[in-house]
Amino acid sequence: MFSYFANPERFQNLAKWLAPILAVLGLLGIVVGFGAGLFLTPADYQQGDAARMIYVHVPAAWLASFAYAFLAVSSLISFVWRHNLADAAAKAAAPLGAAFTFLALLTGALWGKPMWGAYWVWDARLTSMLVLFFLYLGYMAVRSIVPDEARAARLAAITAMVGAVNLPIIKFSVDWWNSLHQPSSVFRADGSAIDWSMLWPLLVAALGYTALFGWLVLVQIQTELDRRKIHRLQRRLAGGRVSRPENPQRNLTND
Repeated sequence: MFSYFANPERFQNLAKWLAPILAVLGLLGIVVGFGAGLFLTPADYQQGDAARMIYVHVPAAWLASFAYAFLAVSSLISFVWRHNLADAAAKAAAPLGAAFTFLALLTGALWGKPMWGAYWVWDARLTSMLVLFFLYLGYMAVRSIVPDEARAARLAAITAMVGAVNLPIIKFSVDWWNSLHQPSSVFRADGSAIDWSMLWPLLVAALGYTALFGWLVLVQIQTELDRRKIHRLQRRLAGGRVSRPENPQRNLTND
């Protein structure tokens, strides 16, 4: 099935009906998750209402890593098989991943102030997330600075693949180093540490974020594929133009 929809035209036909579905699911999940988290769930027994930031922060942090994994895999496919659709997917994911990473850093700082007494500490989890943000910016910078589009795509793909080493560092940073950041509390071998009344809005919000990311990626990929198609047509038309030489002889008898 993957090879079938790897064809850009088939992919665009799929995206045309899938994108609106993901848009509705994303917006619905975010509204329900935020609404329940803000108004229905009880305050945390230690952090109070400040803990409600979890419904914005945790899904954003999840999407920051998920988007980069998507970017790295797409870059790998593009680099090895030179697949146009995979390169378009990687290019579409980068600014979205950067936006989610920035949101995670911002909400983490706002949450950290009342909990730690500071907006920022050089904690392993926070520092690795900041590195992730710079990796997104680096990927986009390579694509915009290098003038040759094909060369820019390959250099950016290498950047994305090398940067993927940061993902396990983000995941296990709280276990490998002493950290102010709380350890994993949603998915654990012995079950979630979060009460169900607070867990289900978090999961709904996370699914909403994921669906929203999927919708935006599909829209961006379609836009990029259309742009490339127009560019190819313009090059083809420019290469096919043959200027007509003017006839050096003119019949002046009838002038």
